[in-house]
Amino acid sequence: MTPPDLAQLPERLSRLPELAHDLSWTWNAGREVFRRLAYLRWKQSAHNPVLMLRQMDLPALERAANDPDFLAAYDRALLTMDAMRAPANGHARTYWQTKVGATTDRPGGTVDRVVAYFSAEFALHQSLPIYAGGLGVLAGDHCKEASDLGIPFVGVGFMYPQGYFRQRVSADGWQQEVYERLNWADAPIAKAQTHDRKPCVVAVPLGTRTVLAQVWEVRLGRVRLLLLDTDLEQNQPWDRELSARLYSGGQDMRLQQEVVLGLGGVLALRALGLTPAVWHLNEGHAAFVVLQRLRDELANGATWETALVEVRRTTVFTTHTPVPAGHDAFPFNLVEQQLANCWGSMGEERDHFLALGTYDNGAGPQFNMTALAMRSAGAINAVSQLHGEVTREMFAPLWPDLAAGDRPVGAITNGVHVPTWVAGDLGRLFDRHMGAQWRDRYDEPAFWTAVFDIPDEELWAVRRSLRESLFEFVRERARVRFAEENAGTARVVAGGAMLDPHALTIGFARRFTGYKRPDLIFRNPARLARLINDPKHPMQLVFAGKAHPADDDGKHHLQHIFKQALDPLFGGRVAFVDDYDLHVAHMLVQGCDVWLNNPRKPLEASGTSGMKAAMNGVPHLSIGDGWWAEGYTGDNGWLIDGGLTGADHGAVDDADADALYRLLETEVVPRFYERSTKGVPTRWMATVKQSIATVTPRFSTRRMMKDYIERAYAPSFRKQDSSGR
Repeated sequence: MTPPDLAQLPERLSRLPELAHDLSWTWNAGREVFRRLAYLRWKQSAHNPVLMLRQMDLPALERAANDPDFLAAYDRALLTMDAMRAPANGHARTYWQTKVGATTDRPGGTVDRVVAYFSAEFALHQSLPIYAGGLGVLAGDHCKEASDLGIPFVGVGFMYPQGYFRQRVSADGWQQEVYERLNWADAPIAKAQTHDRKPCVVAVPLGTRTVLAQVWEVRLGRVRLLLLDTDLEQNQPWDRELSARLYSGGQDMRLQQEVVLGLGGVLALRALGLTPAVWHLNEGHAAFVVLQRLRDELANGATWETALVEVRRTTVFTTHTPVPAGHDAFPFNLVEQQLANCWGSMGEERDHFLALGTYDNGAGPQFNMTALAMRSAGAINAVSQLHGEVTREMFAPLWPDLAAGDRPVGAITNGVHVPTWVAGDLGRLFDRHMGAQWRDRYDEPAFWTAVFDIPDEELWAVRRSLRESLFEFVRERARVRFAEENAGTARVVAGGAMLDPHALTIGFARRFTGYKRPDLIFRNPARLARLINDPKHPMQLVFAGKAHPADDDGKHHLQHIFKQALDPLFGGRVAFVDDYDLHVAHMLVQGCDVWLNNPRKPLEASGTSGMKAAMNGVPHLSIGDGWWAEGYTGDNGWLIDGGLTGADHGAVDDADADALYRLLETEVVPRFYERSTKGVPTRWMATVKQSIATVTPRFSTRRMMKDYIERAYAPSFRKQDSSGR
């Protein structure tokens, strides 16, 4: 087989590479194009159409060019992509244009006034492994919904040529990190170009030197994502490593990365002719954006006071971390050292800037990135109502004269991008019974009452099919591990080879760390074994997730789960699916029967995996923390409440575990196995429908983004329009 020269594609398919490089295909009609083109290649490429096209032969492409069914799908995908990119005209106005006005449109359909959204990670697709977990998934979904709503939006982050790590688990269950360098030719990225068609490279002041950063670009429909990469020959070897890996290295490396992200991101936007009307900082990693903006204002003749007013007026800050130790803080001498080249433009305002970040988090005063962001932002939000309460209390010293309710931290509860996360089979069921309009109205609670009219038999058939797909995936994954990686029996068994495709399946997938209590359900092994091994009503558990490379405690929790998967007490009905990524996440949130979440309250800021599961008809079984504190209605899942709080973690864990077992024994398992004469679990389907109908509209990114538009984005654009800035 000879790989095709993509420049010589059949003329009828000449836009296939363009479609492959625009990641809007991941939630639009383009997915079906690549599945139809060559399904085996599609699977072998890990659903990466860029790689897939490089591996195909020209005869196969020529056959596709003469296939009417394929061409119909191809044309539909192009129409969708082109409509998304086109400027507004006639009645084709986006939500943003209708709500805010098309004031950002310029002649030729270009947009130069934007919302600039900074994040350390973005999860868009597994072909771009530049994400670690929930923060990245939220950022990726944020970008996708911005595209759908027509927000003039640009994401800014790091390229990470080595990405986050691939996970391998040893025979004794210990996590091993494997880093693989990204093959640029296989990724949906391109070098960003300035207006004069030159590659965009920015010079970032760092320490006493200057570091160059190449700017890469990813397309997502209407949205651009700019990614910084310091791996350039002109840089010193140690500077080339700054963008190599996500969340790697010690404190000094972390600080340098954050300087490059903040300062370099601002410089990249300027170089590309983009003028943000809103600067949205997704967590404190990006807070040095404030420094570069203050430097720009001072250079233009502003006083410190007026510069800070302007920065606050246009800055939005979202915090995700309810644990004090989770907020980045650095010694002042280290900050002084890494910002040495910046002080010349600051003059006597240097001390004012350092004061913005000064905060005592319990270890003495340090330069705290969250404090910097909060003191510099005009709009601050936590990511759930409960997280808002926790944040206002945790950072109370920032506002010593204000009562808790007056502290300027609001809450915009997280959401997930419905077109990305709802299973295709379920979406087609909605199409048949609710009409395709559900795809545009999924944030309307009243619309979802139509779910209750879907026949139980049809919805149950879809749920069974999704579970079957999950088990096929898990078993094939175990087979590949055995055949290609010479995995031993332990890894194959622990990987799920012995799971029962008919048993009630509970999923748990997230970052492995202590406060999330991944092994809480094993608190009483004998009691759990009775549930798992019940001959008529069996239950099984599927786990997935990674521990941070530096989190040995999280790795020990993971190892404990792995060993439970090998324990004969549970008869092969406990599995750990390794190398968690977006594809694994899709399979689990769509294919399990119940989604388990049991963090130590109130340490879960929001969480989103349970949202994804619930809108797929996988009811949530969770502690009343994060989003579930406002999402639980009494009949759309189950609330774990052991009735204890406080510092005695052992006692709290015992009480919560007991409450979890009681729910499983008296509510969850009996309801699942109670069947009608037609073999349908009628009461279970009532819970499934409540889960879909109540969670989908309230916890979608569409609702979330409309909150951001109303409370943060639109006001800034309107003020600038009225002021003429």
